[in-house]
Amino acid sequence: MDHLKLLDLFKSKYKSSSPRVFRSPGRINIIGEHTDYNEGFVLPAGIDKEIVMVLGANSTDTCNVYSLDQDEEVTFTFSEYLSVKEEWAKYIIGIVDQLLKSGHRIGGFDCVFGGDIPIGAGMSSSAALECATLFGIDQLFSLSLGKLDMALMAQRAENQFVGVNCGIMDQFASVFAEKNKAIKLDCRDLTYEMYSLDLEGYQFVLVDSMVKHSLASSEYNVRRAECEEGVAFLNSRYPAVKSLRDASITQLESVKSDLNPGVFKRCHYIINEISRVSKAAEAMGKQDLKELGRLLYETHQGLQHEFEVSCEELDFLVDFTREREDVLGARMMGGGFGGCSINLVQMSRIEDFTLQVEKAYMKKFGQRPFVYQVYTEKGTSEILS
Repeated sequence: MDHLKLLDLFKSKYKSSSPRVFRSPGRINIIGEHTDYNEGFVLPAGIDKEIVMVLGANSTDTCNVYSLDQDEEVTFTFSEYLSVKEEWAKYIIGIVDQLLKSGHRIGGFDCVFGGDIPIGAGMSSSAALECATLFGIDQLFSLSLGKLDMALMAQRAENQFVGVNCGIMDQFASVFAEKNKAIKLDCRDLTYEMYSLDLEGYQFVLVDSMVKHSLASSEYNVRRAECEEGVAFLNSRYPAVKSLRDASITQLESVKSDLNPGVFKRCHYIINEISRVSKAAEAMGKQDLKELGRLLYETHQGLQHEFEVSCEELDFLVDFTREREDVLGARMMGGGFGGCSINLVQMSRIEDFTLQVEKAYMKKFGQRPFVYQVYTEKGTSEILS
């Protein structure tokens, strides 16, 4: 993302003194889908697609925010921000809301932002926007927030203000990411380990189904409620089970006849997926990419048939790879009902893979998918000129 273009645009629109430039990356999640809010493990990495934000204090109680991608501006004060209706602005105002509720003293600011994270593709553009906003305001007004404070506050903004009951993974990954590393995050206690992403001649390639997940927010909340229903029932039989992290397949099987069939399937997937994350991290540590690829396919099967958040287009993209020797594994990535597949592809064959998947998808669905090679990148930071 060209930050100089944003800086020039800011200077043409606003008169704030000494504007500063901040960025926060999108993320891939290698494995561990829907496990974060079940106190399990996830394995994300920051990527080289990001939100870039120019911020400047304006010495008033008014905030002016311009979205380059939407070509739209909103203006609000700290006493009237609840009246703003633009959906994209809620991710920024949610951060302001959290800061004010936490007792932080901030002033009015001017803001111009843009990004190259595809919207609705499962790369967490919303978390990147929240984290760039929070980090920028923190630096602008010397709030001295820590990284974990920022990740948790950004998550609360999305939960409480935007209304998506997301777990901690997206915001944590955006803030804590390191170049050439994946994060194995324990979503129960927020401890984490960094794993080297040495893929030995392979690379992660995302294929965007071009299906925008209109069901994702509502169904995400439904899936979370179904998992909570399963935990409540398991806890009535096994008091030590406080989350699906605590449950075993044996325990789940013992209550199968008493559970709603859909709830049983959701829980079955989650318990296995939590285990798969640890297996995937172990495989990465051993540079066993074939095992990592096998686990990706296994996850997709679970998301498709047990958690039921896939769609025809994503299933087609994953099935397309199964007979290709240049792909070790693939799965749908993100909350579901659209977005990207993530594929572990031999680097020397990426060009051919791209041409073939575009051709096959065009023939089946009548449109060409976007294909992205992604590289790892560091977490939220300031861009210094």
